[in-house]
Amino acid sequence: MAVIVYIESENGSPKKAGLEVASYGRAIADAKGLPLVGVGFNVTQREDLNAYGVDTFYNMDTLGEVNFDVNRYSEAIAQVVEKEKASTVVVSSTSNGRYLGPIVAIKTNAAYLSNVVALPTTYEPVQVKRTCFTNKAFNETQSTKERTVLSLSSNSFGLHKKQSTVTFMDGTYPSLSSTLQVKSVEKVTDKVSIADADIVVSGGRGLKGPENWHLIEDLAEVLGAATACSKPVSDMGWRPHSEHVGQTGKPVASNLYIAIGVSGAIQHLAGINASKVKVVINTDPEAPFFKAADYGIVGDAFEVVPKLTEKLKARTQ
Repeated sequence: MAVIVYIESENGSPKKAGLEVASYGRAIADAKGLPLVGVGFNVTQREDLNAYGVDTFYNMDTLGEVNFDVNRYSEAIAQVVEKEKASTVVVSSTSNGRYLGPIVAIKTNAAYLSNVVALPTTYEPVQVKRTCFTNKAFNETQSTKERTVLSLSSNSFGLHKKQSTVTFMDGTYPSLSSTLQVKSVEKVTDKVSIADADIVVSGGRGLKGPENWHLIEDLAEVLGAATACSKPVSDMGWRPHSEHVGQTGKPVASNLYIAIGVSGAIQHLAGINASKVKVVINTDPEAPFFKAADYGIVGDAFEVVPKLTEKLKARTQ
C-alpha cells in the first residue's frame, strides 16, 4: 500500500507544481501511515525529492522522447499504481495533469476528483473540498471507490518541506503507439512561466498599444512575476497567445494577480478566480474587475504603474 504522486519535471528538474503535489501527497501518506511513492519522467535533478518527503521514486527513461505522451505516461503510472497497490493517486492541475488524471483513473478503475483545494476530511470514504462554478464556490465531494485520483489545484496547498531519503527505481517506459504527433514546441526561456508564477502582471486594451507594454514588463521584472494579457490583446497581436489568460486561455492560480487596463470580462475573471489576491488598476470605476478584486486603484495606468514600479524598486534596493 502507498500514496502515489506524479511529479512533473522540466529539463530534468521537478517543477513547482510537482513539488506541491509531493507536499500534498506526503501529508496524506502521513495521515494514513503509508509510504509516499513518486513517479516521474527523465528526472535527473533529484535533490528536491529528498526535501519533500518522497520515499521511493520511479524514474522513467523516455528513451530520447522529450514531449509529453499521455498514452505512455498514463500507462507507466498505472503500472506503478497496481504494483504498489495504491489507493490514492495525486496529480497536478496543470494542462498535462488535467489531461493525464482522468486517463489514469480509467486505467486503474479509480474515481477522479478534480479542482481539489484541501486535504481529505475523511479517508474511508474519501471526502475532499473542491472548487466549482469556475472557482466561485466550493463543494464537498465524496468517493466510495476503493481507489481515488485527486487533481490538486495549483497554489492551493503550497510547498512544505520534509526531509527523507529517496530510494530510486528504474521504471519501464511502455512502448505504446500514439495518434498525437508533435511537430514543434516553442518556449520562452528568459521569462517566468505563467503556470509556475507566484505573481502575474497582466495587461489589457487600456495600454492602448504594444509600444506601451514596457509598463507591464518593468513592473513584472521588479516583482519577479510572469506577464500575461487579456484575450483582445492577444487577438490584436500585441502579445503572443501563450500569454492570454482567461476561460479560453491559460488558467491562473497565482498568489497575486495584478490586472492593468483590463476591464474584467466574465471569461477573463473565470480564468483567474483561483488567484488568492487580485489587484486592478483602471480608469473606469465601473469596470467589472473592481467587483472581483481585493484591491483596486482608479487611475491612469500611465501615471500609476511607473510610480508603483519606482516605489517597489526602492524597496528592493
